[in-house]
Amino acid sequence: MSAGEIILILFIYLLLFGAKGVPALAQTLGKAMYQFRNATKDVQNEIMKSTIDIRKEAASIRLDQVDVETAPKPTPPPAVQPAPPPPPNAAPGEVDNSKSPI
Repeated sequence: MSAGEIILILFIYLLLFGAKGVPALAQTLGKAMYQFRNATKDVQNEIMKSTIDIRKEAASIRLDQVDVETAPKPTPPPAVQPAPPPPPNAAPGEVDNSKSPI
C-alpha cells in the first residue's frame, strides 16, 4: 500500500467514525502489532530450543558407538547402456525386425 492509499483510508475512517474513533483504531492496531510480535518471538524461541536439543543429542553421540556396518550405504546410479549401432546394410530410418521375438 502506498502512502496515498493509507491517507485515503484514514480520511474515510475519519468521516465515518469521527475524531473519537481514531484513538480506538490506533489502540486496536497497537494491540494487534504487539500480539503479532509476541507470536513471532514464540515461534523463534521454539525453533531455537529444538535446534539446541538436536545439537545436544548430536554431541552426545560418540563416533565409536556408531555401527558402520549397519549404516545404509549409498547406491551408485545405474549404468546407462549405449544403443547398439544399426546393421551396416540397413537403410536410414529402417527398423531391423530380424531379431524380433514375434
